[in-house]
Amino acid sequence: MIKGFRDFILRGNVIELSIAVVIGSAFTALVGAFTANIVNPIVASAGGIDATGLGFRIRPGNDATFVDIGAVITALVTFLITAAVVYFLFVVPMNRANARLRAHAAAQDAVEEPMPVDTALLTELRDLLKEMAARDARR
Repeated sequence: MIKGFRDFILRGNVIELSIAVVIGSAFTALVGAFTANIVNPIVASAGGIDATGLGFRIRPGNDATFVDIGAVITALVTFLITAAVVYFLFVVPMNRANARLRAHAAAQDAVEEPMPVDTALLTELRDLLKEMAARDARR
């Protein structure tokens, strides 16, 4: 049971997945910092001087009723940045690699091995014997 667990952990897919989780966490922190410190202030500046950002209050004077549209825009920008990086850094190269592997496998399957000399000679003999038999049958 322990040996099976060790084999599972040391399998390449699990290690690659762990690395992907660590890199994904670090990237999420980077995108979060970018949107919180750059995108959020830009979006909040569109809200005006008296507002706490881009949004509105349902009941004036009650901060609990503030609808923060800027936070939704920031979340959308975070999602788009993350999706773009995942697509361009992971999906596109993986698709290219898979296409190359499929093309390479197809090329190897398409290459026919040459017929051995003895088989070619036997095939010729068979064809000649059929022709001779057909000629004899016509006579």
